[in-house]
Order: sequence, then structure tokens, then C-alpha cells
Amino acid sequence: MTATTRLYHVPLSPFCRKVRLTLAEKRIEVELIEERYWERDPDFLRRNPAGKVPVIRFEGRTMSESQAICEYLDERQPEPALMPRDPLGRYEVRRLCAWFDDKFHDEVTSKLLYERVNKKVMGQGYPDSRNVKSGAARIKYHLDYMGWLLDQRRWLAGDHMTLADFAAAAHLSCLDYISDVDWSRSTSVREWYAKIKSRPAFRPLLADQLPGFPPPPHYADLDF
Repeated sequence: MTATTRLYHVPLSPFCRKVRLTLAEKRIEVELIEERYWERDPDFLRRNPAGKVPVIRFEGRTMSESQAICEYLDERQPEPALMPRDPLGRYEVRRLCAWFDDKFHDEVTSKLLYERVNKKVMGQGYPDSRNVKSGAARIKYHLDYMGWLLDQRRWLAGDHMTLADFAAAAHLSCLDYISDVDWSRSTSVREWYAKIKSRPAFRPLLADQLPGFPPPPHYADLDF
């Protein structure tokens, strides 16, 4: 791979983190470029008219949308595989990725992370307490659902780690950065996250530091 891989991202974006985890698991070296996408810089909008991160420059191509990027990387560099070979297995991974990137994001991430952090960073005012309370309530349901899955499977989508695990871990790692995950609620989820957190691919995420928002002491502790 001769061309430099560049990822335009923000550190506490779960969608960017999902791509970063995929790149790291595939051992693809990448140059990280922080992008203040909310400022709608003309150069960035030329890369992605949708004005969203992540955007990746990979092998001379510019690509957007985290799920499409991750699946392309998995097909382009098949080992280690993050998508099952069988159609039903791929369906389950895609279903769970959509669960976290759509439902979890709408009900939890956008209500907690965006209210507590993004609003301040973007200069959009103070957190809406109603949204924060809603997110804090809904995350319990999602943790219970994850626990139910993990009581039946080794990983979220089956017997092997997949992109579904990265999608979930990307969201939870952002929320853990601001201490919004009750790890005592489910032993299965806690043990699952500890396995993912200890992978070499996860280390760069644990080193992230957002000015004005220091992570809690347990954030980078592999044993919590």
C-alpha cells in the first residue's frame, strides 16, 4: 500500500473510532487529522459534501460513511477477518452495527456525549438536562440487551470478534471517557469490554486526551 492513508476524524466520535479500530486491527498505518467538521471548511466539504466524519483517504481514494469504510477495508485486507463468511453471519453483524450506530446513537450517545461534550466544543450552549436524563435511562436497556446477547455468545454477533464488537465498543468507549457507563450492571458486558479494551488496536483510543475534558482514572486501566 504505497499511498499514505489519512483519516479525518474527531477523537470522541464513535464512528471515527470504529474506523480507527478497524485500521489498527488490520495493521494499516494511518495519519490522523483532526477535523472540526462543524465549521464546514470548504476543503473538507470537497472531500465529503455531507460534512461528516470520518473521511478516509485510502489508496488514492476518498471515502466516507463509517460502515462502508470498515467493510471496504475488511474486503480489501481480509485478515484478520471482521465480517463472517456466511450470509447469515454477515447479516447479524450488519444488524448489530446498525443497532449501535442508529438506535444506540440516537437514544444514548447523542443524549450524553453530545450534550456533555460536543455542545461545549462547538460553542452551542449548555447541556439539556432532559436529554441527559433520557440517555442515562436508555443506556440501561442497551446494556441489558448486550448482556443477554453475551450470555448466549462469546462475542456480540457470534463465536468470533467482528465489526459489531467494534461498533459497540466505539460508542461505549466514548461514553466511558465521560464516566457514563455503569460497568457493574452486567458482568458479561464488563468482561467483554475488558477483552476488547486489552487488544493492541484499542491502545491509541485509550491515549486520547480532549482538552478541558480529562478522562476518569479507570478509562485507560485494562482492569478497570
